[in-house]
Amino acid sequence: MLEDFERTKIADYFTRTANGTAPMGKPASVVITHLLPERPTFLEALARITDLRSVLPKPKSINTAAYNEVSGRWRCDHLDRTAFASPDKALGYLESRAPGERLVLLDVGGYFAAALPQLCDRFSGQILGVVEDTENGHRRYLEHGKPPCPIYSVARSPLKTPEDFLVGQSVVFSTEALIRSRGDILYGRGATVIGFGKLGSSVAGMLHARNVRVTVYDTDPVKLTHAMSQGFQTASSLNQALSGAGIVIGATGNLALRRSDFEYIPNGAYIASVTSSDDEMELDAVQAAYTRKEMGPNVIRYSRTGHYFYVLNDGNAVNFLHGASVGAFIFLVQAEILAAVALLVEREHEPGHHELPADIRESIAASWLAHFTGAL
Repeated sequence: MLEDFERTKIADYFTRTANGTAPMGKPASVVITHLLPERPTFLEALARITDLRSVLPKPKSINTAAYNEVSGRWRCDHLDRTAFASPDKALGYLESRAPGERLVLLDVGGYFAAALPQLCDRFSGQILGVVEDTENGHRRYLEHGKPPCPIYSVARSPLKTPEDFLVGQSVVFSTEALIRSRGDILYGRGATVIGFGKLGSSVAGMLHARNVRVTVYDTDPVKLTHAMSQGFQTASSLNQALSGAGIVIGATGNLALRRSDFEYIPNGAYIASVTSSDDEMELDAVQAAYTRKEMGPNVIRYSRTGHYFYVLNDGNAVNFLHGASVGAFIFLVQAEILAAVALLVEREHEPGHHELPADIRESIAASWLAHFTGAL
């Protein structure tokens, strides 16, 4: 956990980001979040500009010490994507936490997206807007076309680029750690990276730096040209990309591996993901056709006659096994989230997709440099 002096520094940074003042008549907030060691400090800052009614930790990324601290201060509820996809259940939940109030929703993965039109239409209070953190969630909200309320997304913000790069590095670190836990190593295995966005390009670059031969597959031909220009081998089909791979890393933030794709996974290959198994691969369907056996902590062997492979961390983001730390760079993104919440509170917004103005992002970056590097 963070030391007291570190928490003080972060709190001061967040206070400057949100102008240091709590708005009159604070709205309520409901927060979906990864509950990692640094998250209580972020929630403290959020509670200064909103009335934090409930925290919904993502089940597969809960740090015990952080959970104990947060649950001792705010209500923590169970997060269930299926329940939140139901307009009636999602509405019932919000009515139980903030009936008749102005409400800001903080999301990580588009949990509120499916029911959002009904929530905005039927909620007894007013949904001021949503702030989304991830690319996967960003895409879910884009499916609405013009959404029924303001939506700020930080997924494609330049302030998130350092985090995305470092997450890619941590994914490779954790993948190697799990492979080594079986007495195996990266070297001598070809790797296939599915998806060449910010995370996938970082994963590919880190593997290349570890002297691993990397093949990249992406459905976007523009991204394939990017991969090719950086010296990576590319494949024109997923089946071709999987051929001969000893390591497969899904980095699409969407559906990387369907049930039928697993047929092309070479024997003995290790499969890892940068996000939830629910988003990245159809493992439930695979389990119906293969025998599942735990080979060690967070290494599962799937086998049937003539075919076997290993899935790391049940297909969930492998880096969360080792804290998923990106150091102080995470505070850039968290500060942008707080700034977006402050704007929703302070100003009327038209329904639609919004981004933080460039001058606010520059101010956040300058403040971060001053607080955490002494560069300004």
